[in-house]
Formats: sequence, structure tokens, C-alpha cells
Amino acid sequence: MNKETLDALFSAENLQDMFPEERSNAFFEALFGDADEGAYDIKLAYIGTDGKTISMELQLYERPGRCLACNLTHGLPTVFSRHPVINIKGVVQDIDNLLAGQARCADWSLGYTKEKSRSVHAIPLTIRLEEN
Repeated sequence: MNKETLDALFSAENLQDMFPEERSNAFFEALFGDADEGAYDIKLAYIGTDGKTISMELQLYERPGRCLACNLTHGLPTVFSRHPVINIKGVVQDIDNLLAGQARCADWSLGYTKEKSRSVHAIPLTIRLEEN
């Protein structure tokens, strides 16, 4: 699958459909029993492709009046990889469906949390593609 086709598939609307804003609140509701206890909002972002892999990020945006500290986000890749509300496996399945048989998601992995700025951290999501 070529880069231009993949780039076009990952519009803001498609990303929002795959990972809606409400998922952040649902995650904190499940974790703490109160969505207002969350320190950040989670957004899915498309970074790019080389045609063999898709690079995305789960971007964590500090909520007003909260602290997005490294010690808070360091262990998140492990948590996010298996948490049913975050549902990375489901997100990858949605991406596979979006590819509409032109390629398929062979496997995926979450990388280590990166601090992009004091108020934005990101967890890389790499998806390996196979041609059909």
C-alpha cells in the first residue's frame, strides 16, 4: 500500500472515530472511579508511514490544573497495551478495517513514553503491515 493512500486514510475524522475523546474519561472512570481525577486527555495521532509500517502516537495532553509528570506516564505503555478501555488491539483492528483489504496489520507494539513538552507526552504505536 503506498504512502499517499495511507496518509489519506488517517484523517482527523477517522482518528477521532477510532479513538474518541470520551475514551480518556472512560479510562479514568475505570481507573479511579471518577473521570475528573485524570491528569491528561488521550488523543490518537498519525505520524506517518514508510509503506511497511504505520507510525502513530497516543498523545497525552495535560488537563488544566493537573500535572503531567514523567513518573505518571512512564509505565503507561504496559498499561495501555492491555487495558480494555484504551483497547489498542481494537484500534489496530479498526485500522485493519480501514485498510479495506489492500494491506493488513500484521502486528503492533507500543514504545516508551516520550516527553514532547512539559504538558505533552506521547507513546509511540508502531503497526507492521503485510500486503494482501
